[in-house]
Amino acid sequence: MYIRTISRKNKNGSVTRYVQLAHNVRNPVTGTPQAKVLYHFGRADELDMEGLKRLAASIHRFVGESQAPSPSSPSSASVTLLSSRSLGGVWLLDQLWKKLGIGEAITRRLADREYRIPVERAIFAMVANRALAPSSKLAIEDWVDREVVIPDLPAFDVQHGYRAMDFLLESDESIQREVFYTVADLLNLEVDLLFFDTTSTYFETEEDDEDDFRKTGYSKDHRPDLPQVVIGFAVTREGIPIRCWVWPGNTSDMNVVPQVKKDLIGWKLGRVVTVVDRGFSSEDNLRVLQQSGGHYIAGEKMTSGKPAVEAALAHPGRFKTIRDNLEVKEIVVGDGEARKRYVLVRNPEEARRDAARREAHLERLRTELARLKELDGEAHTQAHCRLHSHPTYKRYLKTDKRGNLRIDLAAVKAMEHLDGKYLLRTSDDTLSAEDVALGYKQLLQVEAAFRTLKQSLELRPVYHRTEERIRAHVLLCWLALMLIRIAENQTGQTWRDIRSLMQTLHLVEYRLDAGKLRQRTELTDEHRGIVSALQIAEPQQIWDISFAFMTPQKCRHHTKLSTTATSLVPLGLVAVCASTDCRTRVEVPLHGRSRRMG
Repeated sequence: MYIRTISRKNKNGSVTRYVQLAHNVRNPVTGTPQAKVLYHFGRADELDMEGLKRLAASIHRFVGESQAPSPSSPSSASVTLLSSRSLGGVWLLDQLWKKLGIGEAITRRLADREYRIPVERAIFAMVANRALAPSSKLAIEDWVDREVVIPDLPAFDVQHGYRAMDFLLESDESIQREVFYTVADLLNLEVDLLFFDTTSTYFETEEDDEDDFRKTGYSKDHRPDLPQVVIGFAVTREGIPIRCWVWPGNTSDMNVVPQVKKDLIGWKLGRVVTVVDRGFSSEDNLRVLQQSGGHYIAGEKMTSGKPAVEAALAHPGRFKTIRDNLEVKEIVVGDGEARKRYVLVRNPEEARRDAARREAHLERLRTELARLKELDGEAHTQAHCRLHSHPTYKRYLKTDKRGNLRIDLAAVKAMEHLDGKYLLRTSDDTLSAEDVALGYKQLLQVEAAFRTLKQSLELRPVYHRTEERIRAHVLLCWLALMLIRIAENQTGQTWRDIRSLMQTLHLVEYRLDAGKLRQRTELTDEHRGIVSALQIAEPQQIWDISFAFMTPQKCRHHTKLSTTATSLVPLGLVAVCASTDCRTRVEVPLHGRSRRMG
């Protein structure tokens, strides 16, 4: 790093010299060193030389030079650490945000709006918070102010955040579609298989707090006593969530497929096989999935009692091993319009686990039945009812002619026949039995997405009460989940490890005798490995330089500009009005003139 001068010839023939702070970098093409300008000091004849001397003294002092020049004495120069904020995690997410065109998609929707607040940056701040340090929207104010550096967002106002959420919800359909197109093109996503599933999230409350949206229903979190909402995701085979939905808490899985199919019309998905769990496999839903040339792979309930399912399970034939611990048997039941194609899948290892679990249940049940015989009166009645209604034991029990509970050996035998097996149905005859089995197995991608949603992103607790804010909150979580999944896929690391490493990269602010300096900490090989894998730019080393010898500038509307919000520009500095209602930016060249930038 060094100081250099360059000359410019004026129209009148005179020559003006300019002073720059530069360092040499190697040209990646030619391999030769070339100067990279870090900072423009301005015209040599207009510089405050005493200010430069003080800056030089501070730098010498900082690096440990005992013979540093000083305007007064060597001991007068000093370096003070003002702050250190996490940069790496936000930088990674922001670079992906821009690379995937999410920010541009939002900005395009803002083109005909007259917002005086940074809507796109506010949305990104809330998404980044979900991915890095999940908290309430109110707590994001302090998070942005004290803990992290978000480019182009010096401060976050919770009311601005709520307005940004309202805009996001208004533009929900178009933004989700635009983001999908951009992500699919950039990452060359395969959408030949599309996985769909639902989950639920509840609201902790001591009162009956139901409304038209938050309602009690079947809880996949095992909290049927609390109001909830139902969330649906469509996920690619790479685990990328391309679309999300939110429904009232009492919505049944059987009722959402028509809307999902309708909402994805016009998304240029081509020939898609939709993969769904057995909770969605009603005949009506399967017909919907076949509309417009679509196909399905659906799990079937083996204990549903359907004649076709019973026929498939009783079908003779041998299993074919396709992978370790995975065997398949293809079955066709009926013909003509009644023709149904099934694939019965068996996992021998899972079969052994099923048998072991069942035997443990039966052993405990035998003990409970023996204790029951020793009881009489009210105690016997209560114990009898408890066993008869037990969610696990009841499947193994029957009542004899005397009203006594007995182990149902026929039921046990029927369960043994199902050990380690699951039944799939498909409408696509071009898929092999192996493709069907492996395609359905990838449904675990959706389950992984839900785990990330609830654990890493901390979907719950939800601090919102209205339907609009809840929907917007889920959209923010969806955007965060998309960024996380892409980061994981391209680096081969878990988000927990990526986040932990990148959060060690900080932006540090120093106060020198001559002014202030903000620069990032050094990148490690691990940092560079992640940046390289994601094909994003490294954060610049020097972020801001502000000098004490600058003349304070004023916004035309308010008071002095913020001296802590200055940043480097080609011809000087940019100062930002400290008023959160204004945020006017003024370019401040070092030779004393300024102009409003907007």
